[in-house]
Amino acid sequence: MIVRPKENWLRLLFVWNGSVLQSIIPQLIFMGVISSLAVLTQGRIFGEKVPLNTAPFTLFGLALAIFLAFRNNASYERFQEARHLWGNLLNAARALTSQMLCYVPDSADRLATARILIASVYALKHQLRRTDPTPDLLRLLGRTRTEALQHTCYKPSVLLNELRRDFADLQCRASITDTKLWMLDAQINELGKTVGGCERIASTPIPFAYSVLLHRTVYAYCVLLPFGLVDSTELFTPLLCVFFAYTLIALEAIASEVAEPFSLAPNALALDAMTCNIERSILELCGCDIPDEIVPVRAYQLT
Repeated sequence: MIVRPKENWLRLLFVWNGSVLQSIIPQLIFMGVISSLAVLTQGRIFGEKVPLNTAPFTLFGLALAIFLAFRNNASYERFQEARHLWGNLLNAARALTSQMLCYVPDSADRLATARILIASVYALKHQLRRTDPTPDLLRLLGRTRTEALQHTCYKPSVLLNELRRDFADLQCRASITDTKLWMLDAQINELGKTVGGCERIASTPIPFAYSVLLHRTVYAYCVLLPFGLVDSTELFTPLLCVFFAYTLIALEAIASEVAEPFSLAPNALALDAMTCNIERSILELCGCDIPDEIVPVRAYQLT
């Protein structure tokens, strides 16, 4: 994720990193070529004048704007829900660690339990991004336990199950009371709900038909627009059409990017930083040394 400090209005006009402009340049060049051809041919295709004017584009553009707004709202709701889930993950992890430190006797290996909790967070991050969790699991759990997890599909749930089993063993040995076990189990349930919520977002994309319809409609509008404007704007047609195309195509690109909050795209959630923050918080409660904070990449660092 790219984090950009607040810029003045002039510099914001020329922002490059963190915008979708660099990913839609080929489409804008294509629109420039189509618009230039419309000017050169005076709005004709194979010698026939295309009977278009600005009136239908006004009505069609309004409908397209409403559809784009719906698509962007749906995408941002997914992003916002994903961020709320990771906020809940931080709260539940802190609460579980605090309860463990206060209610579990010193004879238990509480630091090892905390590392299992941290490992479950890292396993969730890698599961959502479809990356290899092995280096993080080796660092937190050791080789034996990591190898035991290699053939499991849902590593976060397996690790949370280990936590629940460890607390249940303490209750069987009368090290903790039933009430304390219930309190600890409630936080594990909260962690499990968060894992399930993230899996739901990752495995349930916005219906493909919406994306196809919006994509086709945007490009059809942009391709036909020069032939409707050429009689009134003449030589300024390419400039205006590229600007309109930038607005519509960029909105579609932003919606597609934001709809996948767990991806590695510049505008996705900063999962590396959030995961590290949870680890730092848990280790600090345990009285251990904490790793350095991970700061999301700032735009000026990329220039």
